Amino acid sequence: MVTQLGAAKRVNELVISWEALPKDFQLEDEPVENTGQPLLAGALRESLEISGFIQEKMLIASNFGLCATLNGELIVKAPDWVYVASVNEVIAERRSYTPNLEGEVPAVVMEFLSETQGEEYSVKRTYPPGKWFFYEQILQVPVYVIFDPDGGLLEYYQLENRRYELKQPDENGRHWMDSVGLYLGTWQGTKGGRTGYWLRWWERSGNLLPWAVEMIEQERQRAEQERQQKERLIAYLQSQGIDPNNLPTD
Repeated sequence: MVTQLGAAKRVNELVISWEALPKDFQLEDEPVENTGQPLLAGALRESLEISGFIQEKMLIASNFGLCATLNGELIVKAPDWVYVASVNEVIAERRSYTPNLEGEVPAVVMEFLSETQGEEYSVKRTYPPGKWFFYEQILQVPVYVIFDPDGGLLEYYQLENRRYELKQPDENGRHWMDSVGLYLGTWQGTKGGRTGYWLRWWERSGNLLPWAVEMIEQERQRAEQERQQKERLIAYLQSQGIDPNNLPTD
């Protein structure tokens, strides 16, 4: 989803404003580049939701239009995953989001690379705006994550002096994200029929935020352990000549 202006201009020549998207504006239906991207985005949200992290005023979305007006012309970019800590109004079926006008600037944007990524994901800092330029120079999003699901490479950029600087992970291969209050890192395994690399959240204590299927499996294992313990107790009582169905109440 891209709207580009014709002539190249330097950043300091741009007039940036935050205006409401016209009600009759038609957002382009950008095709998903591969079936794995929605799974990656959904998995990131799912673990946050299960953990009780998501609050009413937060905005977490995928393939979702972020808007800004440059020199009177609207620019729309759709990151694969975006997190806004607080919006002014909760809208059930939000089509797009204009920072500063509708709430805070996104704290995090993520892009999941594919074989057809093209120049949209380029690290060029020049005009007309690709996604890098838009997030760094226009929106000034504090954290920009680029993830390669095929190779598992995670690039974590932090805005410093209005430029993205690549940050190295900690000894566990994770990045602490202040705005979220969690670590972000990569994990390899299977979910929803997809086997490969995933982005996952970890608590400061090191605990991995689970997915629903993992919580179900954990509950199944807990129930199985309780069943086995009960069977062992019954067997022991019977070995002592005690009827487990007729135990004294006192």
